[in-house]
Formats: sequence, structure tokens, C-alpha cells
Amino acid sequence: MNILLVCEDYKFVLVEECPQVPTANASKTAREPYDCWIKANNKAKCFMLASMCDVLRKKHEEMETAYEIMESLKAMFGAPSEKAHLDAVRAFMNDKMKKGSLVKAHVLNMIDHLHDTELNGARIDEATQVGIILESLSPDFYEFVNNFVMNKRRSNLTELLNDLQNFESTNKRRGG
Repeated sequence: MNILLVCEDYKFVLVEECPQVPTANASKTAREPYDCWIKANNKAKCFMLASMCDVLRKKHEEMETAYEIMESLKAMFGAPSEKAHLDAVRAFMNDKMKKGSLVKAHVLNMIDHLHDTELNGARIDEATQVGIILESLSPDFYEFVNNFVMNKRRSNLTELLNDLQNFESTNKRRGG
């Protein structure tokens, strides 16, 4: 829906209040912002209502503004449940790499868990993300983790993945 409203330049009605109703004898220039907002609001409401199922449309068709409709939809569907939030964080925190599995698959899986946590409203800073991933690694990576911590390294998830893959390939060549 946002794509359509942005494309048609109507999204502003979701964030801007309706201008004051101009007086009956107001000039065309004074009426223009109000008329523009009303026209955009009506079109945005039509787009929104047309994309809803019958039950939702019936509930929202009496609302005056697209903003009111959007706020109602946010209240109904916008907030993730507390259980979904906790389940996503728990999955990220508790996933452990199986000994002998590939580090790339594990880190990408952890990043997927991280995205789930963010979609469910959790915000985990980058240093903590890296720390949780380091803690989730198999014993094959203890040397890497110890060096990372001892040298007080900082990296983002992409750099961490690259470093872990390099360590993994070097260890395989050494037979470790």
C-alpha cells in the first residue's frame, strides 16, 4: 500500500494533518493546500479500502481520513505479540553451531534469526550481535573466539562472516 501511495504522491496524508478549512471568500491560492489534501486523502482512502477484505473495509469505511485508517490497522496488526518477540530473541540467543558444520550456513542462519528479532520489535546493537554469534560457534572456533576477544576486535556481521570463513578454510588446510 505504501508503494502505491508514494508512487501517486499521496503518502503525505498519512503524516500531515489536514490544513484548516479556508473561509468561504478565501482566494484560490489559500484554498489550494486544503483542496489538494482533501483530494489526496480521498484517493488514499479509496486505495486503502479497495485493498482490504470485506470485514476490514466495513470497519474502516466510515473513518474520515487515511491517517485514521492507518492508525487503526497499526493498532490491529502493527505490534508484534510479546510471545513472538520473546520466541525470536530466544531462537537467536540459543542457536548453537553443530560441530563439523559449515560456519557460513550457521552465521547466515543466525543473521536470519536476528532479522526475525528485529521484525518482532527487538533491537540488538551490533557488538552484542557479534558477541552472541561468537558464543554460538562450535568448539572448532575457540581459537578464533579467543583471539577476537583478546585483541578487542570490532567488526560488523559481514566482516565477522568473512573472518570466520577464512579461519575455517585455514584450519581445514592445517587438518584442524
